Amino acid sequence: MRVLVIGSGGREHALAWKIAQSPLLTKLFVMPGNGGTEAIAENLSVDITDHAAVIAAAKAQNIDFVVVGPDAQVVAGLGDDIRGAGFTCFCPSKEAGQLEGSKSFTKALCDEFDIPTAGYARFEDEASALAYIYTQGAPIVIKADGLAAGKGVTVAMSVEEAEEAIIDCFSGAFGESGAAVVIEDLKARKSAFSSSAMAKPSCR
Repeated sequence: MRVLVIGSGGREHALAWKIAQSPLLTKLFVMPGNGGTEAIAENLSVDITDHAAVIAAAKAQNIDFVVVGPDAQVVAGLGDDIRGAGFTCFCPSKEAGQLEGSKSFTKALCDEFDIPTAGYARFEDEASALAYIYTQGAPIVIKADGLAAGKGVTVAMSVEEAEEAIIDCFSGAFGESGAAVVIEDLKARKSAFSSSAMAKPSCR
């Protein structure tokens, strides 16, 4: 079996390392890979944000099975496009990827299906978010709504720390991912507070 792992980080390196041990494997590729994956697979220098280029390379290498690692590519629907091109692919759909790509989407899903989750509120403007933490106090958790490469969450032990995290989000520290913030309690309960300017996203 000819297998292609998409990504270049530690997650993809671990996936490639384990896949390389399979007796079913005949050839392993990692796209674009890193210096470590080069020792266990053939790295393919392809821009993984270019879905057409990824598919073309997979066809050129006669790939049997594709594994997509990066969250950003899951959210972008790379798995759907690869499956649409006729490949077997281990990757959530773009629709399912919303659970990773939007914290407020996941929170709304929890609300809709009564899944226990920390109390929260979502904001699209700095002033409302700051007003909320001044009312709630600390400790409190500030999260950029979208993907932020693992850097968009602050467990603020003081109001000042929470204030700084909110200002960072709305000042562009996380790009579009910080255009909205989710503010969470540190315990599982539903919040009665909601920003008058912000409706919860639909999970349907």
